[in-house]
Parts: sequence; C-alpha cells; structure tokens
Amino acid sequence: MEKLSVSLEDYIEEIYNQVLKNGQAKVTAIAETLKVKKASVTGALNILSEKKLINYAPYAPITLTIEGEKIAKDILTKHENLSEFFMEVLGIEREEALETACKMEHIVSDKLFENMVKLTEYVKSDLKDKIKELY
Repeated sequence: MEKLSVSLEDYIEEIYNQVLKNGQAKVTAIAETLKVKKASVTGALNILSEKKLINYAPYAPITLTIEGEKIAKDILTKHENLSEFFMEVLGIEREEALETACKMEHIVSDKLFENMVKLTEYVKSDLKDKIKELY
C-alpha cells in the first residue's frame, strides 16, 4: 500500500483514538480535535474509505477496517515511542515531547525509529541497574 500523507495519517490516528474511547468516530469530534472544518474531514474520510482503511457512510458511525487499524496502531506506536525517547533520553518536558513526536512520527525512517527505541530501552535499563547499585 502507498504511504499516506501526513494529514491522512493524522485522521486515521484520531479515528483510532475515538474508536478506542467511544467504539466509533464522528465527523464533528474529528473536526474539533484536529481543528479543521467538517468539509475537510468528510474529504479525508472519503479518501480513507476509497483506500479501504475505514468504514464510512454519511451520518453513519466511522470505524476502521483491519488494515486501517493496523496502520493506526503503527502510527500510535511511533508516537508513543518517540515521546518516550524525547522524555527519557533527552529529558524533554512531556508537552513538548508529545507535540514533537506528533510531527516526527510521519517522517522518521524505520531504521532511525528502531535505533531510537533501542537507545531508549538501553538508557532505561542502564538507569535501573544504576538505581539497584545504590540500594
């Protein structure tokens, strides 16, 4: 499957978050969260539906297909791991870490992401070892 645009990745991530919370997503809620017009949401939903990533019909609940859920989970995993890297390894405050992760999740290569995760795990395990040594 072709890579989604940054904008479409944001939509699919938001749909996933809403489905987790409410069992479905709604146009109005997506528009409010992403700070876009309802017409923009509808356009994005039509594209995601054509790509068979979401189940969508006007005025019906919006849900993800299996493929859409897989993509959303991948995006969310990147987001969470990047945030953790920024906070745990670089000591960035939570708010800035989350905001930066949201921007970077779309552009970071798989190899760079993989190395960032490894470094985060190393730093966290090394820290645990140092704490154990103290006690």
